[in-house]
Amino acid sequence: MKQLEKWQHAVALAGLQIGALKINGEKPFIWASGFQMPIYNDNRRFLDYPDHKRMIVKYFDLITNAHGIKTDNLAGTSTAGIPWAAILSYFLNLPMSYIRNEPKDHGLKNQIEGKDSNKDYEGLHVVVVEDLISTGASSAKAVEAARKANGNVECILSIFNYGFPVAQKLFDDMQPPCKVISLLTYPTLLEVAQEENYLKPGQLKILQEWNQDPFGWGDKHGFPKIEKEK
Repeated sequence: MKQLEKWQHAVALAGLQIGALKINGEKPFIWASGFQMPIYNDNRRFLDYPDHKRMIVKYFDLITNAHGIKTDNLAGTSTAGIPWAAILSYFLNLPMSYIRNEPKDHGLKNQIEGKDSNKDYEGLHVVVVEDLISTGASSAKAVEAARKANGNVECILSIFNYGFPVAQKLFDDMQPPCKVISLLTYPTLLEVAQEENYLKPGQLKILQEWNQDPFGWGDKHGFPKIEKEK
């Protein structure tokens, strides 16, 4: 097994052991995108386990080094990426900031917190830290915000990645493209869940069907996308 596969297997097993993987085909989870899905990966559960936190930041460090990523500053996405950027910045002794979805409408009206309101990243290599990438919309928005603030963003780092083509296209179409580096992907999570007998009868069928058409699954089963009010 390659080193990266070992990392993915370890993170998948840890997540399964603490119940981070949620599956419910009868009462789907509403994702931030509004789609109703039978699966939810709650990576915030890792925060409750010190050993797992150490494992995550250790692998974050190893995987960025393996890819030759230069890092001068870590920027967490709001809100789920903030704790991981903070822990990793402490571990690596690096500056850290975090990126709001939108600039504040009061005070200093910052979108990027941690930097002085009158300064930017000054061309430094910034790694955006996310906990999970699904459709990629909010993650790509964070990368764009960091780049607008004169950050040299080569990659976005995440614990988990569903591997949706629509997300990968978002990052590939950026100028310049942004590399996506994740500790764990959906295929490996599903494989480990099967191997370690974490799936109940019927759950594997649900996940396999969903994976064939993630964004059409809800409509097919009577769970249409929830449109957000503008």
